[in-house]
Amino acid sequence: MDNKPSLVSPLEQVYRWEKAKADELYLTQPMGGGVVQEYTWNRAVGEARRMAAYLKSLELQPGSRIALLSKNCAHWIMTDLAIWMAGHVTVPLYPTLNADTVNYVLEHSEAKLLFVGKLDDWDMMKPGVPDEMPCLSFPLSPPNDFPTWDTIISENQPLQEDVAREPDDMATIVYTSGSTGRPKGVMISFRAMAEAAAGAAQEVEMCASDRVLSYLPLAHVMERYVVEQTSLSIGYQIFFAEDLSTFLQDLQRARPTLFISVPRLWSKFQLGVFQKLPPKKLSLLLKIPVVSGLIKKKVLTGLGLEHCRFAGSGSAPLSEEIINWYKSLGLELLEGYGMSENFGYSHFSRRGRDRVSYVGEPLPGVEQRISAIGEIEVKSPGDMMGYYKNEEKTREARTEDGFLMTGDKGEIDEQGRLKITGRIKEIFKTSKGKYVAPAPIENKLVNHEAIEVVCVSGADCPQPHALLMLSEDALPKREDPAFRENLETGMTTLIQNVNASVDPHEALQFVVVVKDSWTIEGGFLTPTMKIKRDAIEANYESNIVNWYAAKQRIIWE
Repeated sequence: MDNKPSLVSPLEQVYRWEKAKADELYLTQPMGGGVVQEYTWNRAVGEARRMAAYLKSLELQPGSRIALLSKNCAHWIMTDLAIWMAGHVTVPLYPTLNADTVNYVLEHSEAKLLFVGKLDDWDMMKPGVPDEMPCLSFPLSPPNDFPTWDTIISENQPLQEDVAREPDDMATIVYTSGSTGRPKGVMISFRAMAEAAAGAAQEVEMCASDRVLSYLPLAHVMERYVVEQTSLSIGYQIFFAEDLSTFLQDLQRARPTLFISVPRLWSKFQLGVFQKLPPKKLSLLLKIPVVSGLIKKKVLTGLGLEHCRFAGSGSAPLSEEIINWYKSLGLELLEGYGMSENFGYSHFSRRGRDRVSYVGEPLPGVEQRISAIGEIEVKSPGDMMGYYKNEEKTREARTEDGFLMTGDKGEIDEQGRLKITGRIKEIFKTSKGKYVAPAPIENKLVNHEAIEVVCVSGADCPQPHALLMLSEDALPKREDPAFRENLETGMTTLIQNVNASVDPHEALQFVVVVKDSWTIEGGFLTPTMKIKRDAIEANYESNIVNWYAAKQRIIWE
């Protein structure tokens, strides 16, 4: 069987695997209590066909928007397929949105129906769902009185025809994280999805025997194209995680050959290893030829990554220390870059050609350039159709010759590798008239194990400062004098190193360890865990004068 990716629609690929791989496993879903549900291609597509038949029976207008609110699970993907088979458009919602944003997305997208799935805080979101909104329930959803997936599947015969969708039909509306205001609805076509999947599969050399653990939100474009869409293109198996407490067991069950994560998790993996094997001892063992190979295999097996041949990271830069540590174990972490507006299909690092602090080279078919003001401009096969119901913003997003203006500042090296140096709109000016890009400084600070989130600020101040939120593990120790002393010692060294690595006008005058926990619900973070800079700065604005007057290097708020 030829597994070479082709530029056909996701649905055409689904019908192909339904027949060619009917009895092979596609989706593996933990159900709780040690129960694991497995779906063959025939069963998964069959259930999607039954749900599609039900959706068609509702006689909605073709192309209606149908919303999907759930953490990653097998039913997420089956629902996506069913919506497309029924001739409609999927509107995914992040499973961490507050009620106000849930309401905005449902109203703005004009959603006709909402699937409610696996969620941690449905009670927080539920007030945002209009009373008149019809809802359906997944097997793993919180308690509710909605019609259930299993009942609908049992009462409907599968849709018989292989429904085709035109390549330039809209497949989904993905709402941006809203870091600078209301989320915008990014319209993505089936063609863009197919192009992105084929390009990623080609670049990573994916094959039908690959295995992936899906846990980053499928509502985000990166997981949607790197996992869902490439699985449809290539026909490989997807495993899902149960929850954070079982994550390591879920990873060990999947034994993924491909694994995509974020810097914070790579750091936590490393800390977990160090708790069992101190860094100095591990480093020594890795230098001994006779035992080095055994140690590498033991560590990676403990993480469930002994079969991983491709490890990716996104959302924030990895530190050189982390990259080199994993390389010492034989695992090369490769970084990438993309946006909702190009379905995440933009840049990725190549094996053996990666460079620390760079996000890689353009993926197949992607063009890149830097504008006169230093802005990264990209043209991608995954580019959006536009913003839903916002022609003005659509026009503003592109240059006259069709390049997407990313809003990121950057530079390109001699090998075509891209470096992100900040956000155009985030750059601020100090009272000395000097411009500061906060993101690169934040990335240097956030690599400290006790720090979860950083916000560098200082507009109209003599020098920049940084607000630091402690990690979940460190927060309870905040009032412990010994913890404070150790943190201050480490932070003093870190600040000195950071200040030595930046221009004098970018050097931090002080850092503030905030007592607050910045959350999505509190309005300080986006659903993708990016900081809402304006909200954070406004919250601490009244303290600025006193902080600068204190003339301390580390301030405990």
